[in-house]
Amino acid sequence: MKLVNIGFGNLVSEARVIAIVSPDSAPIKRMVSEGKDRGTVVDATYGRRTRAVILTDSGHIILSAIQPETIAGRAGERGISAAPTDSEREGGDTDA
Repeated sequence: MKLVNIGFGNLVSEARVIAIVSPDSAPIKRMVSEGKDRGTVVDATYGRRTRAVILTDSGHIILSAIQPETIAGRAGERGISAAPTDSEREGGDTDA
């Protein structure tokens, strides 16, 4: 099982991910809002701005403060990508 770091030490199983999308469009915002009502949203942003929405095969929606491109790049790496970036350790934005 390959795990992907989605920010701040949080990991997601790569095999369960269906899509990694930007939270900016109205349909995604609506999906997140409905997911919060159903209790299927996992907020892994640590209070920061949501930059990626991860959709899983179980119907869960995971919010991340990391850019979708960064998460996708980490998913393409070999092995477990669990090491936090320098900006995550410092508590700043991860993609300036």
